[in-house]
Amino acid sequence: MVFGRGRKAKQEQLTEPETPEAAAVGSAAASAGDFRVSKGPFDVSEIQSQDGYVDLGALLIAPREGLQLRLEVEEATQRVVAVTMDLDGSSLQLQAFAAPRSEGLWEEIREQIGQSVGSQGGQVEEIQGSFGTELVAKLPAGGTDGTHGYRAARFIGVDGPRWFLRGVLGGEAALDRAAAAALEDMFRQIVVVRGENPMPPRDLLQLRLPTDNAAPAPMAAPELGQPERGPEITQIG
Repeated sequence: MVFGRGRKAKQEQLTEPETPEAAAVGSAAASAGDFRVSKGPFDVSEIQSQDGYVDLGALLIAPREGLQLRLEVEEATQRVVAVTMDLDGSSLQLQAFAAPRSEGLWEEIREQIGQSVGSQGGQVEEIQGSFGTELVAKLPAGGTDGTHGYRAARFIGVDGPRWFLRGVLGGEAALDRAAAAALEDMFRQIVVVRGENPMPPRDLLQLRLPTDNAAPAPMAAPELGQPERGPEITQIG
C-alpha cells in the first residue's frame, strides 16, 4: 500500500469532543479549505451536479479530448488502487484517502515521502507550486544501454473535508511547468466522493470501473485502458 499507517494514523473518532488544540488546527484547515474551494479540487458536496463526469467511485473526472485513463490494480487483492491520467506524453496518478476531521495529512506525508526516497538513494526538493507545498523526487534509474540517470516525479497533495487527494506527475510534467499545465488544470477539476462511512485515516477511498449507466459526457470521453498493475513510483511514500 502506498501510505503505511504512521504514528498519527488512528481510528477516526466521529463522536469525540473537540479540544482547544483541535479547534485551532481546524481553524487553520478552514483557511486552507477556503483556498481549495475556490481553486479545486472539490468535494462532491461543492458541485451542483455529477452529470458529465467520468464516475470512478471515489473520484469524478472531467473528460478532455486526448485524455486516457488507466486503472491500476493491486496484484494481491485485485482491487483498483489508483487511476492514472495520460495526456500529451505526461501522466498524473491519482489516489484519494480518508482523513481526520480536524487535521490534514499532507505535511506528514511529505516527510514520509522524503524518507522513503532517501532510503532508495534518491533526493527530494520541496518547492512551492500551484497547490501549495510540493515535492520533486529524483530516484536513480539505469538506462537500457547501461547508463545511469534518474527518474523524476512531482508530488502534489490537497487536504479536503475528511479526505486527502494525492497526485504524482510523471514524464515531462514532473519537471516542466509548461508541460504540466493541462494536467494541473484537470487536477483542479477532480471531485472527491468521500462517503459517510467512518474510515481510519489513510485508508484508500474505493475506486471502480465506470458504470454503464453513467451520464454522457459533454466533451469527448477519455479512453479507458484495461486495468493494470500500478507502476513502481506508487511505492514511494
